Amino acid sequence: MLDDFLAGRSTVEIARDLLGKKICYQTPQGIISGYIVEDEAYLGQCDRAAHAFGGHRSKKNEALYWPAGTIYIYTIYGQFLLNIITQKKGNPQGILIRGVEPDAGVAQMQLNRHWPKHLYDLTNGPGKLMSAFGIQNLNLNLNNYVSSPLTLDVTHYKRPLAIAETGRIGINDKGEWQTAPLRFYVAHNPFVSRITKREMNLENNGWQK
Repeated sequence: MLDDFLAGRSTVEIARDLLGKKICYQTPQGIISGYIVEDEAYLGQCDRAAHAFGGHRSKKNEALYWPAGTIYIYTIYGQFLLNIITQKKGNPQGILIRGVEPDAGVAQMQLNRHWPKHLYDLTNGPGKLMSAFGIQNLNLNLNNYVSSPLTLDVTHYKRPLAIAETGRIGINDKGEWQTAPLRFYVAHNPFVSRITKREMNLENNGWQK
């Protein structure tokens, strides 16, 4: 199913369609899962903000050059960040998962995050969601979302009422790529990073019924 979901589509199309799909992680304590509410597309060699810009390839970003469906985890500022590779082998494009709405295993997520003050602070950022899922190493890097303990469920999902597009977060001095609308999120969902209380819709979290 995941192969079909990824095949023959642009990274931007996939990034929009990933919203509402579910990440599931099998842990010794049970399943942890969450619905994707925010992500960012990175478009490979031409994208000045991408790790593969200009064809850069290294041990750290090797996953980018692997086939679609590969897990790419990297670290920045002491945080682990999760990505999915979206194109055929050798075409280094991917999507950064920036936020999820918790589903299964919420209590374990809170324990992993040392019980944040507010539930909406649990997974509303790329480093936060990885901490909540208990993924704090690179062991899953270069695995895939089909046969590893970390899977992507594209058959059981929620539908956003509206999808918002903005420039990516934390991208500076990259010319047109700094403001390119390659960040996508479920409008009004409270688990989106940097959303204000005024923007939140707590009746339906921005999902269709």
